Amino acid sequence: MEEILCNVELVKENNDFIIRIQSDLGGERDYKSTNFEEVLDQLVQDLQEEFESF
Repeated sequence: MEEILCNVELVKENNDFIIRIQSDLGGERDYKSTNFEEVLDQLVQDLQEEFESF
């Protein structure tokens, strides 16, 4: 059975990359950076910590 763990939205606004994420465990939060790799690293690190306890 498939279960949605989180919703992720990627947005580019002017020079900023914004990732908006919503999950049952961590709620809603945003990550923002002018560097795309940096914002992805923030997202991955947070999700790894969140789902390790899952």
